[in-house]
Amino acid sequence: MAKKAKRIQELLKNIDVTKEYNLQEGVEVVKKLASAKFDETVEIALKLNVDPRHADQMVRGSVVLPAGTGKKVRVAVIAKDVKADEAKKAGADIVGDDDLIEEIQKGNMNFDVLIATPNLMGLVGKVGRILGPKGLMPNPKTGTVTMDVAQAVNNAKSGQVNFRVDKQGNIHAGLGKVSFSKEQLLDNISTFVKAINKHKPAAAKGRYIKSAALSLTMSPSLKLETQELIDLK
Repeated sequence: MAKKAKRIQELLKNIDVTKEYNLQEGVEVVKKLASAKFDETVEIALKLNVDPRHADQMVRGSVVLPAGTGKKVRVAVIAKDVKADEAKKAGADIVGDDDLIEEIQKGNMNFDVLIATPNLMGLVGKVGRILGPKGLMPNPKTGTVTMDVAQAVNNAKSGQVNFRVDKQGNIHAGLGKVSFSKEQLLDNISTFVKAINKHKPAAAKGRYIKSAALSLTMSPSLKLETQELIDLK
C-alpha cells in the first residue's frame, strides 16, 4: 500500500488539483500519467444533472468511437438460419440459439457483447437474471437487439461503447488507450460526449453536465471544464 501511495503522490505532481482543464490540456496531462506495465485505458467520468429514478430522465445509448477502444472485443450473437449466417460472415466469435442459451445457463460466457435478433428475445429472457447484472443483456437502445446483425457485429468490433447513467447520475466509460495519439483520444472523447449530449432528457433541468474527470486505469483523476463539454454538439 505504501508503494502504491507513493506512486500516486508522484503522479499527482503532474496535476493541478485546483484547475479545471480544457480537453486539449486534459489529454496532454493524462498521457503523462502512464505508470503501469500495461497499456492503460483512458477513462472519463461524468456527473449528470438527472434523476434516473424517473424513466423520463434515464440516459442510455451507445456510440462507435472513431479510433476504437484499443480492446479486442469478443461478440456473441443469438440468431437462427440466415441471420446466424450473416453474423458469422461479419466476424462474430460465437453464434447460436438454444445451445448458446444453455452455455449461458451453465455460466459459460466467453464474450464481451451479446447481440440478439428481436424474434429470439423470448429465448434470451430465460437468462436475463444472469446477463442483467453483468451488463450483457441485449437492448434496442444500444443496438444489440436488431435484425441487422452484421452491422451490430461490426459496430461492436470497431469500438462501440455502451453507456448508462447509474442511480447517482454518473456515467463512466473507457475511451481508448494511453498509447493512442492525442488526436485519437480527443476524437474519441468528443464523439462520446456528443452522444451523451444528444441523449439529454427533455425533463432534465439546469446544467446538464455537473462535473467531469479524466484518468487512467491506475492514475488519479483530473477535472475537466464542463462548459466545453456541454457545447459539444
